[in-house]
Amino acid sequence: MSFFVDFWGKGHYNGGEAGGQDLKITSDGDMVRISGITDFYPEHVFDCGQAFRWNRDGDAYVGVVQDQVLRVTYCAGSNALILEHCDPDWYDRYMRHYLGLDLDYGRIREELSADPVLKKAVRYGWGMRILNQDPWETLISFILSANNNIKRIKGIIEKLSEKYGREIHWKGRTYYTFPTPAALSRAGEESLRACGCGYRGPYIAKTARMVSEGQISLSGIRDMSYPEAHKALLVCAGVGDKVADCVLLYSMEKSEAFPIDVWVKRVMEYYYIGRKVTARQVRSFASEKFGKLSGVAQQYLFYYAREQKIGKPDKGTVRLPPSERPFGGSTNPPEQAISP
Repeated sequence: MSFFVDFWGKGHYNGGEAGGQDLKITSDGDMVRISGITDFYPEHVFDCGQAFRWNRDGDAYVGVVQDQVLRVTYCAGSNALILEHCDPDWYDRYMRHYLGLDLDYGRIREELSADPVLKKAVRYGWGMRILNQDPWETLISFILSANNNIKRIKGIIEKLSEKYGREIHWKGRTYYTFPTPAALSRAGEESLRACGCGYRGPYIAKTARMVSEGQISLSGIRDMSYPEAHKALLVCAGVGDKVADCVLLYSMEKSEAFPIDVWVKRVMEYYYIGRKVTARQVRSFASEKFGKLSGVAQQYLFYYAREQKIGKPDKGTVRLPPSERPFGGSTNPPEQAISP
């Protein structure tokens, strides 16, 4: 799996070739068409729990990226990705990287599919890509994710953006940019609670002040090694191991990050480990098994586990006997039921 480090975050792009794919880029006014993409399925990209500002619009998704509204459609029959309200310059400077089009996910899927569990997860979550989002927006979004669900997280972010962001307009509709650190630092805890942040309001206010006052440099953290960056993010109010890994994976290109929530923990115990363990043990296990592909493996496993409800009580006991578990049955304990 060592090839992955050569692709992740390098931004290789030359003459329409991205991540080993021969892409043809054409434009018509404020629309860009990228032909030749074989691994992109909007539902598995925008509804997999990594981003919260994309919403389904017919057969497409509409989202706010930085200060721009975009509509993304994938035409499976022609392997073409269509970006509306996007010119070639914006695509080349930002959206190509944001959408992960620098990576050859065909090769990544092939590598991961050597693992029998991931082979199923990859097949189920085909077309998934990890987005390269704004670190500040990602940090606040995942502080909000604690003990929360995707629908509610999206609602809170929209309220915050409407109240503290800037209006932008497209096709007769009003959208809002994500609030700046300075805007949220001035918001006040009660105002943040009123937007639905609940007990997370004080965390957001404090982290916003730390960023706006320069106590924390997100760009500086991005340049650190994964262990250093993970440790640095834990200084932020409301950030634990899982939130830190989400920020590192979804906005700082730390591909070894392995965010662990209830679904990921269940699927790892269910298929690989065979008993309940701590999140730290799961992270160590994943690092040894998946290496630089840990983040992508996590995303496939998360989506697969959540949609299939793996590890829930009605699923019974661990599916694979110890001798068939991919990590090696001799070191695993006997099978036992996995509690929800």
